Amino acid sequence: MKSFLKKLIIIGAILFTASISLFADTTYKVEKGDTLYSISRKYQITVAELRAANNLSENDVIKVGQKLKIPTADISNAAALATDNKSSSGGATLSAAKATKEYTVVKGDTMYSISKKNGMTLAEFMSLNGLDSSSVIKVGQKVKIYTSASTASTNTSSGTAGNSGKSGGSGQSGGSGQSGVPEPVEGQKTTSTTAPDTRNYGTTVTADKNTVWPVKNPTVTQVKGKVGGVQLSAQVNEPVVCIREGTVMYVGVYRGFGQVLFVQSKTGVIYTYTGLGSVSVKKGDYVVYNQQLGTAGIDPISKKPGITFMVFQNGQPIDPAKAPRN
Repeated sequence: MKSFLKKLIIIGAILFTASISLFADTTYKVEKGDTLYSISRKYQITVAELRAANNLSENDVIKVGQKLKIPTADISNAAALATDNKSSSGGATLSAAKATKEYTVVKGDTMYSISKKNGMTLAEFMSLNGLDSSSVIKVGQKVKIYTSASTASTNTSSGTAGNSGKSGGSGQSGGSGQSGVPEPVEGQKTTSTTAPDTRNYGTTVTADKNTVWPVKNPTVTQVKGKVGGVQLSAQVNEPVVCIREGTVMYVGVYRGFGQVLFVQSKTGVIYTYTGLGSVSVKKGDYVVYNQQLGTAGIDPISKKPGITFMVFQNGQPIDPAKAPRN
């Protein structure tokens, strides 16, 4: 019996280590047949995050043997990069009250690495410098960073400024809801149990009965951790509906959150529906108030039907209960 338990512990440790190594901040060597889309699906992040971490434009291609930085998944970064600033109007910008200083881009820098080593969020860095998901930075370029942010040693990411792998290629780079990469088939159930769940439940809150949610009469529980939001209970296969009209910017499995859907309102706010069991819309669709987006999935923590709902403005989470509805 002891021998059997010992084997189980060893197997569990191996599986845990494998899971951590697969989903940790790491480097990936491009193989034949790879595309940015296929790599993003393997690591359950968005294509836009891959591009930002490696200073790749939407038109760049990758080549066999090229090393790519795989960033740690951060759904707030994904939301910021999914935002189409060109089509939004009236969206608030991040506060510029903090003191800033000038930083000169060096070889190896990316938007992702500069923000990370200077203690900023990617959304803060992008907003401060007027950048979006299609932006690339070049060696010698002057950018702004906060003076209060910590400064680390020069990043040595393989995606270098001014040298983003334009020649040769095993596949075109695509966008996360930006430039026509394939998305899951309408209504397709895409689940993954290998990614660690990053959520922590807080307290159950008393919701205003007049507040409209994506599901009917949910129990509302605070979600704490790296990103805040709410967990909404639901019925089995209950329809999940749009509470603010806008454009579908991204559909796909995101690490730690299951199947997710980003809808950007006309003011640039990103409404994030996660843990879906199925999706009935696709990237690029314009969805209206009360339109069905998909169905509720099974929450891996409670093992009951429900979704996690988050709202982001310029990559920063805002209270989902106070976010504008139609």
